[in-house]
Amino acid sequence: MLLVLGTLTVVCGSWGFLMHRTITQLSVYQLPAEMRPLFHQNMDYLVKQSIRPDQRRNTDKTEDTKHFIDLEAYGNNAATEMPTNWEAAIDRYTKDTLLKYGYAPYWIVEMQKRLTNAFRAGNRDSILFYATDMAHYIEDVHVPLHTTLNYDGQLTNQKGLHSLWESMVPELTLEEFNLKSAKKASYLKSPEKAIWKTVRHSFSLVPKVLETERQVSKQFTDSTKYRYQQRNGRESRSYTRDFALAYGKALSPMVNDQAKRATNQVADFWYTAWVDAGKPDLQKLLTKKWTETDEQKLQDEIKAYRKNELLKNGWLLSKKDAGKDGGD
Repeated sequence: MLLVLGTLTVVCGSWGFLMHRTITQLSVYQLPAEMRPLFHQNMDYLVKQSIRPDQRRNTDKTEDTKHFIDLEAYGNNAATEMPTNWEAAIDRYTKDTLLKYGYAPYWIVEMQKRLTNAFRAGNRDSILFYATDMAHYIEDVHVPLHTTLNYDGQLTNQKGLHSLWESMVPELTLEEFNLKSAKKASYLKSPEKAIWKTVRHSFSLVPKVLETERQVSKQFTDSTKYRYQQRNGRESRSYTRDFALAYGKALSPMVNDQAKRATNQVADFWYTAWVDAGKPDLQKLLTKKWTETDEQKLQDEIKAYRKNELLKNGWLLSKKDAGKDGGD
C-alpha cells in the first residue's frame, strides 16, 4: 500500500488522486438549485478528470508552475505585498520570473474568466472543462507546501514532507475526517482578493507543517521513521505508515480544515462565474432530462454530505474508485 502511495504522490504532486476527487465532489453539493443538475449529471466526469492538470505535467512543459507559487522567491514580504493583478505582477517581477517560480493565483483568476465566458456562451463542454481544471488549481493552493520554495522540506532536511502531508495523511485517515458542511456557495466580489487570501493563509501554515515533523521525529528512530526501497535501480526513501499516522495526529485538524476550505472556495468560484455570466439557464445543457429520481438521489447525497455520511453510505466516488487508476 505504501509503495503505491509513494508512487502516486511523486507522479501527481498535489493532493494525490484521493483528495482532488473528494473535494471536487463535495463542492457540487454547495451549488444552488439552478446549477446542481448540470454538475451532478456530470459528477463522474468532474471527479475523474479533477486530476487532469497533474497528468498534463507529463507532456506540457508550461503546466508545472500553474500549480504553485514560491512566495519567498518574490521577496520577504511577498505574501502581503505581491500585486493581485497579473499585469502589475509582470511589471514588478517580469513574466519569466513568474513562470519560473509559480503563478497559481494568477492562473486561477484566468481560469475564472474562461469559465465565465463558457457559461455566457452556453458551451457545455467548455463549462465542464474549465470548472474541473479550475477546481484542481484552487485545491492546490490550499496545500501549504505549494506556497514555498521549501516545497518538499528539501531545504530543511525533511525531504518527502510534501507527499506525507497531502497524500499519505489523508489516504490513511480520511475515514476520520469531518467533511460535513452546511455552507452554500456565495458570490465573490473579488476573486483575486479571495484567492490571495487563501494563498496567504496556506503560507502561514508552513512553519507548523515543518515544525510538527521535527517534533514527531523525536519519537522515532531512523529505522522506524523511514522505509527504504529499490526503484528503477535506485534506493528511495519514504515515511513509514506509523510515522505518517503520528504526524497526521499531531498536525490535526490542519489537513481536514484545508480540505474543507478548498471545497468552499471551489463552489464559490464556480457560482461566481455563473453569476457573472448572467445566470444562464443550465437546464438547456443537460444531455438527458432531469427526473424526480435524479433529484431525489441528489438530495439524498446532499443530506449525507451535511451529516458527514457520504463515505459511510459508499457515495464518495474517490474511495469507490480507489486503486483503479495506478500511476499516470
